[in-house]
Amino acid sequence: MKGLADEPQYSVDLLDGGTLLHHVVSNHISEQTLAEKNAFFVADLGVVMRQHVRWRTSLPQIRPYYTVRCNSSPALIEVLAALGTGFICTNKSELEMVQSHGVPSEDIIYSGGCKQLSHIKYAAKSGVDLLVCDNEAELRKIARCHPTAKLLLQVWTEASGRGAELSVRLGCTLKDCRRLLESAVELGVQVVGVRFNISSCDDEQAYAHAMADARCVFDMGEDLGFNMNIINRAVMSVVDLYFPPSAGVCVAAEPGAYLVAPAFTLAVNVVSKEVVARDLQDHEQDEPSSDDEPEFQYYISEGVYGSFSCKLADTVIPVPAVHKSTAPDEPVFSSSLWGPSGDDMDQVVEQCVLPELYPGDWLVFADAGGFGLGQPMGGGGVDMPAPPVYYVISTRDWFEMQDTGITQEINLKNFSLVPYFFKSCQSGAAFSVPA
Repeated sequence: MKGLADEPQYSVDLLDGGTLLHHVVSNHISEQTLAEKNAFFVADLGVVMRQHVRWRTSLPQIRPYYTVRCNSSPALIEVLAALGTGFICTNKSELEMVQSHGVPSEDIIYSGGCKQLSHIKYAAKSGVDLLVCDNEAELRKIARCHPTAKLLLQVWTEASGRGAELSVRLGCTLKDCRRLLESAVELGVQVVGVRFNISSCDDEQAYAHAMADARCVFDMGEDLGFNMNIINRAVMSVVDLYFPPSAGVCVAAEPGAYLVAPAFTLAVNVVSKEVVARDLQDHEQDEPSSDDEPEFQYYISEGVYGSFSCKLADTVIPVPAVHKSTAPDEPVFSSSLWGPSGDDMDQVVEQCVLPELYPGDWLVFADAGGFGLGQPMGGGGVDMPAPPVYYVISTRDWFEMQDTGITQEINLKNFSLVPYFFKSCQSGAAFSVPA
């Protein structure tokens, strides 16, 4: 939280031009004692800044609203707030965190399909008026607890389910939208815009279909007297077609992993391993095969009930790099990675090829900012604190960040910059990923 005795809470290592991210990771690994071997993150805040600048340069008409549940690291929230990003929150604790960093209430959208009454009342009390709604029951709750709310209708379109197997439909249909808009008129609640989801970015037509549906909802709302001026989740190729600048509509998108995933690196320790039998049912022929080689199950210090919680939502975790020196001709073996709980659900990587590892070895996952940091689930009989995060930024990125209008004295009061001194270590100067 901000303002505690006005003392900085986040120490950020300032890297000179010769110090690279893998040097920092290697140093923290070498500092781990034999009794600890705890997982940790290294976060490069300069990457967050560059992703934000890239977004605003490529999509100047679309304002980013960061999805807090993607990664709720407080230091990250402070940087994004200082950069002027809006925020999507799904509960009271996220609302409180974002507001503690001085984010104006008008820059916050309260999402979530089933909001608690107390959380809706908190949003009303704290001036957060933009709420997402997709059903009659939610509309009546909001009308009762937050009558001055401004609603974004969550719309399900045919594009929402394309290429995705969703057990729960996100949003209401176009037919239901008309009924909800009429109910909103009766209840005296304002509807100001539309929000929609695209499950896959591979189909360009998905955006066109979704935007066409959004245009239909806008027309229905305007016919009923609503001032519809906000559209969530869009791309420039179809924005101008349905919502040209002359329409005066504010277009907002909800990047989550885009802004933060490449900034975070996660280092985990191998705590145990097992040799498992290969499945030979499809190899009954007499010819020799590589199935005679062992297959390994490795248990690592983080799992799906911690830093890999996104795996429970079917996110594919990439193959990690091995943090130890390996020979070019080092043999590799079929492997799988599991969390420490022993739960059958706690599988991090189903199959990959790695050199043989031993307890005490380290694995490094790049692009880890969207895995689920800041939201340990505590399931599987494991109750562990979230891994620590070590923040870094290069001197070049720090100066470029200040050029964007951020100054430490005004916007980043919780940060203290510390010059970083690289200590050479022999645990591996770089990471290797088997071919």
